Amino acid sequence: MTTAEIDFEELFDAAPNPYLVLDADLVVRYANRAYLQVTGRTREGLVGRYILEAFPDTPAAPEAARDFGASLQRVLDSREPDVVAPHRFDISVAGGPGDLEERWWCGMSSPVLGPDGTVKWIIARADDVTEFMRSPVIRELAPPLNKQATGIAAQVYARSHDLEQLNEQLRQAHAHEREIAVTLQEVMLRSPDLDRHRDIAVRYLPASGSLNVCGDWYDVVDLPPDRCSIAVGDVVGHGLQAAAVMGMLRSALSAAIRAVPSPAQALEVLGLYARAVDGALATTVAKVLIDPRSRLIIYSNAGHPPPVLLHPDGSRQLLDQATDPPLGARPEHVPRPQAVLSYTPGDTLVLYTDGLIERRGEDIDIGLARLTDSLAQYSTLPVEELADALLAHLGVDGGGWDDIALVVVRL
Repeated sequence: MTTAEIDFEELFDAAPNPYLVLDADLVVRYANRAYLQVTGRTREGLVGRYILEAFPDTPAAPEAARDFGASLQRVLDSREPDVVAPHRFDISVAGGPGDLEERWWCGMSSPVLGPDGTVKWIIARADDVTEFMRSPVIRELAPPLNKQATGIAAQVYARSHDLEQLNEQLRQAHAHEREIAVTLQEVMLRSPDLDRHRDIAVRYLPASGSLNVCGDWYDVVDLPPDRCSIAVGDVVGHGLQAAAVMGMLRSALSAAIRAVPSPAQALEVLGLYARAVDGALATTVAKVLIDPRSRLIIYSNAGHPPPVLLHPDGSRQLLDQATDPPLGARPEHVPRPQAVLSYTPGDTLVLYTDGLIERRGEDIDIGLARLTDSLAQYSTLPVEELADALLAHLGVDGGGWDDIALVVVRL
């Protein structure tokens, strides 16, 4: 982009701070929208006028214009920025002709040099520091600050006020982005079949400090005549890119298990698909098929932490007999393993992503042991209560350093 394509008036008007643009003769050439708002002046009443004529002295501040003019002259002579300590300069009250309102201003002027090194333009900023100058902090100082110290304090106040406004804008933007992200994640994780299962509880927690989007997922698919397939997965990374990849893989696996109702074969199909999706390699997935007629859990695992089968007496078993590398880890296609485990009605199956058990600087086996020990304490709780108790016991009910997906199934 060239300078000819940049609309500088538009840029100045978008700035939240009050700015004037003066030429080398100290004639006002532009006043941005913020300057007009804070001073109550119009652009037509300023542009084309000599600055000290546009802002003459006021009765309560007979030297303010002179000092401001001296500052601008220093900018012209030194070709360096210059700061003006707080001065009182009253402005007209809207709707009250001749009435003036007390205002204090802190100014900073910066030169824009031409090709020959002389000052071509001056950008003058005016910060309203009336609230600061009226504050008890200033009035109660003993001894009072000198002019230089007061000027520095006022500049700090003005910048902090800018930061407060910026932070509020960022908070509003973040809240809006988070609202969008929550809606996006809810849409991508929506599972119509899940609504038919009161014996299944799911939890999704994004990493602390992140937007509500990530690469972790869960899915529940009902298969005829009365079987149920459940998956949890974890795409490498965070944010919208990982969430987009997650959405594609989740949909692909949901379709695959309907066409080839074998967890191992469904993961084989997903692995082949993942090779064509940028960012999908190294994704981990655990896939189980629950058959209530035979009371069997059929499962396959692509590099994912093992699900846990919890018995009412607190004993538990890991589904770790069909573990294979993550998606795309092998250069050539190899059939994935599959294992079968019997269960008893009243048992609980727990699937999760690694954010539930991993901690920085700690071996994952320690986290896995902590999970199974925690499950033993809550084996008889209803699934919703068990899910909440588990998250609280592991200290991640408010989110952890990594994203978490959790599925608890009462068999």
